[in-house]
Amino acid sequence: MKTSLSFRGLTLKRALLLAVAIFGLSAVQAATEARPSPRLFLLGDSIMLQYTPMLTTLLSPAWVIDGKKDSAGAPLASHNLDVPTGSNGGDSAMVLAYLQARHKRSPIQADVLLLNCGLHDIKTDPATGRRQVDLPQYIENLEKIMEVSRTMKLQVIWVRITPVIDSVHNSRKGIAFFRHARDVHDYNEAADAIMARHQAPVVNLHDFSRHFIPEEFVDHVHYNSRAQELQAAFISGHLNALALSKR
Repeated sequence: MKTSLSFRGLTLKRALLLAVAIFGLSAVQAATEARPSPRLFLLGDSIMLQYTPMLTTLLSPAWVIDGKKDSAGAPLASHNLDVPTGSNGGDSAMVLAYLQARHKRSPIQADVLLLNCGLHDIKTDPATGRRQVDLPQYIENLEKIMEVSRTMKLQVIWVRITPVIDSVHNSRKGIAFFRHARDVHDYNEAADAIMARHQAPVVNLHDFSRHFIPEEFVDHVHYNSRAQELQAAFISGHLNALALSKR
């Protein structure tokens, strides 16, 4: 098997991280030659949508990859990353509703569910200070998400909420909602505790992505292609390590 990627234009740090991801992929492919490839299902917000193409490149063909899809005839999720639709999983209530619906009509056929939600939950009304999903409800939603995932026999790998810089996010003209770094911290802490109880691995994309901000933000919260490459390499390393540990 050969994995071909261009490292042109990458710093040494980026090249090394991508090389580590590719090495892990090669090891997984060698280990799975006589076994079925692990199946991965992706469900997350716009941050996940942005790194998914590179993540798919890094993991294929050793992994069979699927995920939530854009709906036929509906606006593409990429049209407005702040408004979740289609392949954008949205907040924890939307993720829970999607998983419950899939469980009823067509259970997800995968070994691993790579999952995150939170950035939409912490959207805050500038006038009232009310969050889209308050913390107690977020906790309840995550517990139910873990329950329905377990029913579908999915191994959840949780991806922590990526950083927010208040002064960058909340200083835009005509802003419809705020986000606050303190909420990212609190919601991440709550999710960490839930994942620990359920023995679900956690990918600390929050701390990893702190190295890129604010220089590699393209707007108030999303990343440029260079940061997306590193995020994908970081996550693929976690996934490949998990696959090898199961062999």
